[in-house]
Amino acid sequence: MKWRQFFTPVKSMDTDQARQLIADTHRNDISIIDVRQPGEYEKGHIPGARLIPMGELDTRLSEIDRNKPALVYCAVGGRSRVAAQMMAGKGFFNVINMAGGFKAWNGEAAVGPQSLGLELFSGSEPIDQVLAVAYSIEDGLRDFYLSMGRQVKNIQAASLFEKLAAIEVKHQDLIYRAYTAITDSPVSRERFVTERVGNAIEGGMSTEDYMAMFSPDMESATDIISLAISIEAQALDLYFRASEKVDATEGKKALARLADEERSHINELGKLMDTIQEK
Repeated sequence: MKWRQFFTPVKSMDTDQARQLIADTHRNDISIIDVRQPGEYEKGHIPGARLIPMGELDTRLSEIDRNKPALVYCAVGGRSRVAAQMMAGKGFFNVINMAGGFKAWNGEAAVGPQSLGLELFSGSEPIDQVLAVAYSIEDGLRDFYLSMGRQVKNIQAASLFEKLAAIEVKHQDLIYRAYTAITDSPVSRERFVTERVGNAIEGGMSTEDYMAMFSPDMESATDIISLAISIEAQALDLYFRASEKVDATEGKKALARLADEERSHINELGKLMDTIQEK
């Protein structure tokens, strides 16, 4: 299965630049947002950082001052990149992702490159193309979870990944139903997959390519779960943005349901990470 990387470029700075920004800015004039899990936060965080886990961010944006710069970070930069993208899409004018995350802040090596370049969804595509992209993402997520389920050694994580892989198939059913609801001349599902979805993911990356890009520690369940949360959060953001472009009631309902389920996935993954952190 080939799927494109779908991170929209956002403003990033390394940890040295982030330290300088914090030093040069009055504490009341900057928001520092930690989008990790409570267990991660308790083990160490940037002084003054507000904890808003990734799975809660979209429902707690009102707690963040839109008029202040917002520095967002996580463990290695994946979740915070998506969080920064989500916030920028909701009207936050100055959002900065801290590249490398808290591990780099503590002097540990950062995971994965920070300039990812390509975009899969820019926000300007027609809705049928957006749904094709969504379908391809669900296919990619399923492939990712199946691959991780075979590799991860943590039994809880393997079980959850198997469960999530099965749910992604149901999400694809929802997406196709949304497509037929909002399209005047829908094609068959087979044609939708081969023509619409096939074009959306042409030239994409395999799960193995994606894993190689971020290089998570395969012995670390938290590293793998962190990456999974990042990908689910990107899908959540996609569905929110897509729903704003849909006029058809059924299509809007389907996208809203998909967004709710992705949020549920993020929360399940977060709870699993907290459980592992406690051990």
